[in-house]
Amino acid sequence: GKSDLFALIIGPCSADNEEAVIDYTLRLAKIQEKVADKIFIVPRVYTNKPRTTGKGYKGMASQPNPEEKEDMLKGLHSIRETQTGMSCADEMLYPENYEYLSDILSYIAVGARSVENQQHRLTASGIEVPCGMKNPTSGYLSVMLNSIEAAQCGHHFIYRQQEVETQGNPLTHAILRGSVNKHGRSLPNYHYEDLLLLHEIYSERNLENMAVIPHSNHLYFFFRHIINILNGPL
Repeated sequence: GKSDLFALIIGPCSADNEEAVIDYTLRLAKIQEKVADKIFIVPRVYTNKPRTTGKGYKGMASQPNPEEKEDMLKGLHSIRETQTGMSCADEMLYPENYEYLSDILSYIAVGARSVENQQHRLTASGIEVPCGMKNPTSGYLSVMLNSIEAAQCGHHFIYRQQEVETQGNPLTHAILRGSVNKHGRSLPNYHYEDLLLLHEIYSERNLENMAVIPHSNHLYFFFRHIINILNGPL
């Protein structure tokens, strides 16, 4: 609430090529210079790839080259070499991996399938950067708010085989990522009435720093709104 800038977290759902990540991040850096008075850009460098069945390519952290064998040590080195001076965002798919990258990340997202997991919530309560909690694939906002409330509290638990204590993360907030109905149809939840509902639920919980980021991948009209803000051609 201290700035009028839009936070725009942008990039592919998985960073799977070191050269490509560096290329698009450098391009974003040039755009950032042009829109610095309106938008704060944070490139997504998602180091792990969620898998529906757990099989297959699991992301740069596990396999820096999709055409070669898995090599987690090389993967961690590759991730760190993709840094170009901009603040980066990552998805906390595996909570134990966060410590390997904590010094170069400025934003963390917890995915729709992880948001109900207690270890994700507890880990989020101990990180020092904003953490976005997505609503689950069912679309229930109460599940997302439960996760935000849990992460804003301090906890005492086991993390990476050590007993730890956290103070809570007041910068934990909501990400509206749409939902899927029983027929497999994707339903957006970024409309005005959705935001009003979220604000109402937020207020009832009395949570800190009520913030929301609409997850606008593939949502044409939301991007059109951003472009209109920049007063540029569509």
